[in-house]
Amino acid sequence: MASVAIVGAGPAGAVLSYLLARRGVDVTLLERQTDFAREFRGEVLMPSGTEAIAQAGLLEKLDALAYGAANKIGIFRGDREVVTVTIDNPANGPRVTPQAPMLEMIVGEASRFPNFRLERGTTVRELMRENGRVVGVKADTRAGSREFRADFVIGTDGRASIVRRQAGFAPDRIQQAFDVVWARVPGTFLDGRTARGYIGRGHLFIMYPSPEGHLQIGWVIKKGAFGDLRRIGAEGWLGAMAPHLSRDVVDYLEAGRASLKHPVLLDVVCDRVRQWSAPGVLVIGDAAHTMSPVGAQGINIALRDTIVAANHLGAALASGAGPAELDEAARRVQAERIAEVAAIQDMQQLGPRILFANSILSPIMTSAPLIWFARRFLTGAIAERVRPFIRGVSVVRLE
Repeated sequence: MASVAIVGAGPAGAVLSYLLARRGVDVTLLERQTDFAREFRGEVLMPSGTEAIAQAGLLEKLDALAYGAANKIGIFRGDREVVTVTIDNPANGPRVTPQAPMLEMIVGEASRFPNFRLERGTTVRELMRENGRVVGVKADTRAGSREFRADFVIGTDGRASIVRRQAGFAPDRIQQAFDVVWARVPGTFLDGRTARGYIGRGHLFIMYPSPEGHLQIGWVIKKGAFGDLRRIGAEGWLGAMAPHLSRDVVDYLEAGRASLKHPVLLDVVCDRVRQWSAPGVLVIGDAAHTMSPVGAQGINIALRDTIVAANHLGAALASGAGPAELDEAARRVQAERIAEVAAIQDMQQLGPRILFANSILSPIMTSAPLIWFARRFLTGAIAERVRPFIRGVSVVRLE
């Protein structure tokens, strides 16, 4: 039986493990943490990501988990409501799905196969090589150092990927001008189904309800600015945001001030490696291409990578293909996925360029009159621009 070691039990690693195990491949999934709880993980599933899970045969299990779906999205400029979009069928749109229960569900389904093993608390330190080919990994486990040998190694271990570094895959970075401060506020805002965005020159504030009983807020700020905000504390942080928000949101945040003392800073990175594979090893998801948070694409693009990886490597591993055939299958994954990844990353740059541009155009482009004009006359063009974030760029089908 062919074997694969998958490093990182995020959404891509978990779903790929399930798909490969279902095809009879001997799968070992290595996860650094002992559980899936995190300070913050991407949790917005676009229809493109949900469709990937559906193709994997896991949609019914996913639907059984608690998730949030906004039925109203409002765009504001300070106290002024510029436009509100009502979503007629929220279940078919973006959904907020906390990752911890989702990942437990996926690895639980994978565990039904006797050829699947999840090794929690296992930190990969080094790729093992023989005759120029990766043949496994060395890792620290709760029981001590251990080697995990495999016919192929797949890195799904995120933006700080050890597999990427050990394989020598050099990333090309797309310079970013902003960071995102994330925080959670307990309780329900309005009806618990409303999401909002507050736009202006040099800032963007977003908020959406979570099914876990809190409001998730994110403040997009100029890169490096959070050091000053941390020094002034929660009171100063709220004071800095307040002029950009409507009164009802300011009052809500003031009431939950205590929970804002320790926000999480996301250092925004956008890059992609030139080469996703080498003899015996492949990276996908954020390990291959770290996505900007614009459009909530990271988890969704990674899930689509997973389907393509399962198509090519799944067939090769299940058929007992030799090293050369496995390497060629890995190269086909990048060849099929690179166009969509590059297109989405390019699209992600437009909004921040307008928001943080040091020119006279920035206040004009984010002014209420121009936003109103766009709503009135450019709705179709805007919808077409947004569609790739929701549905994807290319067709991805599980074979």
